Amino acid sequence: MDDFTPTEDFISPGLPVDQANTTGREPLGDPQEVPELSEVDCPDELREAIEASMALYPDHKSASIPALWAVQRTYGWCTPEGMRQAAAVMKVTPAYLESVASFYDLFRLQPSGESQVLVCTNISCWMRGGDELLDAFCEASGADRGEAGHGGAMSADGEIMISGFECLGACDLAPMASVNERYFGPLEPADAKTAINQLRTGEDVLPDKLLAARPLPGGDQESSDERLTSSKGPNR
Repeated sequence: MDDFTPTEDFISPGLPVDQANTTGREPLGDPQEVPELSEVDCPDELREAIEASMALYPDHKSASIPALWAVQRTYGWCTPEGMRQAAAVMKVTPAYLESVASFYDLFRLQPSGESQVLVCTNISCWMRGGDELLDAFCEASGADRGEAGHGGAMSADGEIMISGFECLGACDLAPMASVNERYFGPLEPADAKTAINQLRTGEDVLPDKLLAARPLPGGDQESSDERLTSSKGPNR
């Protein structure tokens, strides 16, 4: 079969004209380069966290998700400069890290306040009042309910992001929510106002509903597993 040569007048029968079949693809700009670590002002703590994650994998790109978490915890969201700093440490392009961050809902590519509340609305939580719980969080915070159900909405003061979430993997806590990456449940609509007020005043959020405060089944004092007896295991 002869090699195909793009031509100006090639038209696929019944199909939209594709530039790749006619004039070929043209780059929109210069290829993005890997930034040099010496050219970015990367905080030592962020660099060390990323390097520690990279050391765990044979392929350094496997540390992309931990690196992005480190960026988000440092700046509150995955800022362009934060991703550039991480890219310099990992020796990848910022575009590569942005492509990973944009794939996952839990990575934020724009400012989202000081606190984030994710309310599970998947089937187990939905059947036990997940939608009503999301309504209550929106009412307590002043966030728009429609936006909260479609990607997230900011509270009236811009300090708290409220978002419905398809599944947080904690069906035994239904209905439940994640507040600043910590799980709480089962929750009632009245808990929403309490939680919002506690976030605004800096108090501990719903300590009686915190998953991490639950005792482990069967207890952990008699275990020989250091992950349990050192209080660093599950729920710790």
